[in-house]
Amino acid sequence: MKHHQILIIGGGNAGLSVAAKLLRKRPKLDIGIIEPSEKHYYQPAWTLVGGGTFDVNATVRKEGDFIPKGATWIKDAAETFEPEQNKVTCKSGAVYTYDYMVVAPGIQLDWGKIKGLKETLGKNGVTSNYTFQTAPYTWECIKNTKSGNAIFTAPNTPIKCGGAPQKIMFLAGDYFLKHGLLGKVNVHFYSGGSRIFGVEKYENALKKVYDRYQITPHFFHNLVEVDGPNKKAYFEDKEGTRHEVEFAMMHVTPPQSAPDFIKKSPLAIPDNPFGWVDVDKFTLQHNRYPNVFSLGDVASTPNAKTGAAVRKQAPVLVENLLHVMDGGSLTDKYNGYGSCPLVTGYGKLILAEFDYDNKPMETFPFNQAKERWSMWMLKKYVLPWMYWNKILKGTA
Repeated sequence: MKHHQILIIGGGNAGLSVAAKLLRKRPKLDIGIIEPSEKHYYQPAWTLVGGGTFDVNATVRKEGDFIPKGATWIKDAAETFEPEQNKVTCKSGAVYTYDYMVVAPGIQLDWGKIKGLKETLGKNGVTSNYTFQTAPYTWECIKNTKSGNAIFTAPNTPIKCGGAPQKIMFLAGDYFLKHGLLGKVNVHFYSGGSRIFGVEKYENALKKVYDRYQITPHFFHNLVEVDGPNKKAYFEDKEGTRHEVEFAMMHVTPPQSAPDFIKKSPLAIPDNPFGWVDVDKFTLQHNRYPNVFSLGDVASTPNAKTGAAVRKQAPVLVENLLHVMDGGSLTDKYNGYGSCPLVTGYGKLILAEFDYDNKPMETFPFNQAKERWSMWMLKKYVLPWMYWNKILKGTA
């Protein structure tokens, strides 16, 4: 049994940036990071990969290069938690104890919840930007679609990057428009949700984008089955009625939830089907275990699940954790900030930024609901550089 002062579950954006920030403030901290993956992905660029304007190989690096100096990388997967005993058991059978724990394993893609999807993903015109393997196939699908329905789906669960299902649809729409295919190709958005976007200011701007690409939205339509070989998708509406739709290509955003090992643990919100870690939405401290904190996509905070949210959560969590370690109180608060760089076409982007109350919280001194080339440049060049060089190193 090995002991660490602070045990971090997950070596993604959230886990690494918290570890780096903690060690910058207190280099002598004993931190262990449990993370099985040898590779680290910059997932926000996969939209651009799917749109044929970013190299997928530039989105992956070695995990080991970003483990902060001074932290111990435990190359294993957490499996069970006993928070009363401050104990974590890994897949290998190894047991770790801790004084404090930060839970940040990210979100789980529930491909298996859609019948027939796993068997056809990556072929038959069925694709998704939610994996490194299939994002390049999205571009193949867009280029090869000359007529018929181009379908883009969003589930009725929370997802990482709420705008992603529509960003790739807008890039496809722009491609079809530029190649004189709109009308022959019909673009449809099938969403389990109730509206285009949750913040009115940005939603109004996006409605014009829908008009430009002649996109037909269908709300309260949840994808339940895919028949790849026959190119048919099956949706259920809120009355439970089933709809069969033929497609030439389909981009699927899978339903998502907390990873199963979190869902079935005492850390999850009791009786919650998604299994998020039960935290205070302002302090990021666990509601039942005061020496446990959580952030990122797995936390129960009701914000947009984005890397931008992690960037604002991490400093709050670090301050509050250090205060608790010093016997003090939780002084820092997270306001629910999330950001969604909404790609609306090639060279066009609306930068949506907002808080828990869905009120805009904009960074720049201009109207961010307007499509801008400068914001496209920010997404394509500035943000990836910031991620690898600043965010993961705890300096942004």
